[in-house]
Amino acid sequence: MADTLPSENMREEKPTENGQKKTNKTKRVAEDDDQDEIFQLKESVEDDESDSESSVYSGLEDSGSDSDSEVEGLDEVQLDEVQLDEVNLDEVKLDEVKLDEVQLEDNLTNDNVNKKDEYEQDSSDEEDIRNTVGNIPMEWYKDFPHIGYNLDGHKILKPIRNKDELDEFLDKMDNPDYWRTVHDKQTATDVVLTDEQVALVKRLQRGQFGDVNFDEYQPSVDFFTKDVMLHPVTNRPADKRSFIPSLTEKATVSKMVNAIKMGWLKPCRPRDDDDKGRFYDLWGNEDSSQVANHRMHLPAPKTPLPGHQESYNPPPEYLFTDEEKALWEQQDPSDRKLPFVPAKYGALRHVPAYPRFIHERFERCLDLYLCPRQRKMRVNVDPEDLIPKLPKPKDLQPFPTIQSLVYRGHGGLVRSISISPSGQWLASGSDDGSVRFWEVNSSRCVKVVQVGGAVKSLSWNPNPTLCLLAVALDTLVLILMPSLADRQIIRNSEQLLATRPEAQSAQSAEVPAQWSDAEGDEHQQGFRVKIKHPKEIRQVAWHAKGDYLASVMPDNSSHQQVLVHQLSTRRSQNPFRRNKGLVQCVSFHPLRPYFLVATQRYIRIYNLVKQEMTKKLQANSKWISSMAIHPGGDNIICGSYDCRLNWFDLDLSTKPYKMLRHHKKAVRAVAYHRHYPLFASASDDGTVIVCHGTVYNDLLQNPLIVPVKLLRGHVITRELGVLDVTFHPTQPWVFSSGADGTIRLFT
Repeated sequence: MADTLPSENMREEKPTENGQKKTNKTKRVAEDDDQDEIFQLKESVEDDESDSESSVYSGLEDSGSDSDSEVEGLDEVQLDEVQLDEVNLDEVKLDEVKLDEVQLEDNLTNDNVNKKDEYEQDSSDEEDIRNTVGNIPMEWYKDFPHIGYNLDGHKILKPIRNKDELDEFLDKMDNPDYWRTVHDKQTATDVVLTDEQVALVKRLQRGQFGDVNFDEYQPSVDFFTKDVMLHPVTNRPADKRSFIPSLTEKATVSKMVNAIKMGWLKPCRPRDDDDKGRFYDLWGNEDSSQVANHRMHLPAPKTPLPGHQESYNPPPEYLFTDEEKALWEQQDPSDRKLPFVPAKYGALRHVPAYPRFIHERFERCLDLYLCPRQRKMRVNVDPEDLIPKLPKPKDLQPFPTIQSLVYRGHGGLVRSISISPSGQWLASGSDDGSVRFWEVNSSRCVKVVQVGGAVKSLSWNPNPTLCLLAVALDTLVLILMPSLADRQIIRNSEQLLATRPEAQSAQSAEVPAQWSDAEGDEHQQGFRVKIKHPKEIRQVAWHAKGDYLASVMPDNSSHQQVLVHQLSTRRSQNPFRRNKGLVQCVSFHPLRPYFLVATQRYIRIYNLVKQEMTKKLQANSKWISSMAIHPGGDNIICGSYDCRLNWFDLDLSTKPYKMLRHHKKAVRAVAYHRHYPLFASASDDGTVIVCHGTVYNDLLQNPLIVPVKLLRGHVITRELGVLDVTFHPTQPWVFSSGADGTIRLFT
């Protein structure tokens, strides 16, 4: 009971919050008790000193039993009591001691009641650190069995850690304090954190202050205000060094002056304002001198101005319906017209932060950084002005416009037609095995010759002094004399065919074709000469003088695809030794000794005098079907099965000058007019397109090509339309033959 009395008196005499002193009466009553309390205070102080001295070596050696220390502490307290009896303490000192009594009251009570070791939970650095190596990285000892040395120089061995993964997992499952246990590398021990330490770690992880009682929002004391104060903040007198020059600065300046004199230190050049403009913001100021003087200055791309849909209170028609919003969410972000959904708010302060702000700012920076550094001159031009000015069709007359006559009588496909040089007679060959001769002006069939097979091609001799017709069927070329001219022309034709060369019999075995004369009924029908070929014939073509005839036999397996026949000598020859493609058609040049051979993709021009190839034209087509030469000889047109018509200028290039794609199906035949600037093309779509093609004598002026008329009339039969087309030799008329078995005249 005596031990508890001082503590009770201490609670009664505890100073008040207002800091008022106790009365003298209270002091006299408690004077005797205070002396006993002082004895206990001194005893506790001596205990602390004794423990602190032994705690220095607590980590190295055993400090002994606790009972011995308590006996030594009691002896010291008795000595102090004898000394305190002889000392008369003043009241002022007693008041000071009472302040310490209040602080030590709880510790004394706990020691008496619980009697626990006061250093059990102490975490001072001197007691926890077991090694004496100092504050060095512990990685230096990772390959050694010890971790330091004690005062005697002996190694402090590392604790044996024989835990494997399984032990670690079991410890994690069973130990409730596993989550707050950390391994101290410096002492090689596991430390369990207290609640205060865990709370401190959590506060630091959240970015808060370590001290709980620290108020980061406490009001700041404004020492300096805008008002002029009567007294200064500090009234300290000025130092003596503020009135005399600095010796240190004097020495530094002297060294710099000497360095400048010796040339070691170069004075800094004065900064010019122009140097600041060496690096400038390209998009910062559009009117700056550096940007404005740039020859290829580009204005920065402007940000589009916001519209009504971007308002916080947009009109109702700009708000999305449920269907529009669902469609907007299903669309790809790159396909959306708006990157956001328009919303309506009652006030501007209700508008939340825009989530795409940073993303759009980043894209804006990319737009400025990746802006193309090339100026594009925009010219306000009417699109119609870019279309070339073509003359009106009325200014290009005459040309065929309407269908005038229809020649009917064939029972099959009319594959080929040809007109006489005089323009009076028209010959046609059909798959029904007949060749018909028509009078052009009356469309009357004056003669029918049965040739005994489907006629693939026929051609009237272009020489006006002769009246001969070449007909190709199967492997034969028949030379017919229709006798549709005056007697002199018929007599000239008979004399040409009646000549017999002397060496014909000797050379008959060497020639590739066999010549024979028609006799009997065939002679009466008009047959004169038969030329037997080794392959099936597709086309025949006359030379302009009428003595030479070329025939085409397309076959990749044979080198005899083109043969040239001469009527006056009745000789046939193969002009080519080897193939250079599948030959489609051939033609003689109207003025020069040139021979044109068209394969599937190329047109080769051969010089008959020099016997060499002079030019190779490249048609941008997959399969050439037909070919025609301008009467001037410098331009060529060719049709193809891929619906294209190519115009070649021989003086310009080996590639097409113009490519016309007016037809919707394959182009079967093309033709030039001999005197008028007209050319026509026939196609399987059942149409004939007539174009105006003016060729100028000036080589620097390009030909004028203008489509003028689309002629219709043929009926598409078995997916075939117009098979052949030819012009009248003197009139601006065009003849066409089709798969419907008719021949039509357009004038």
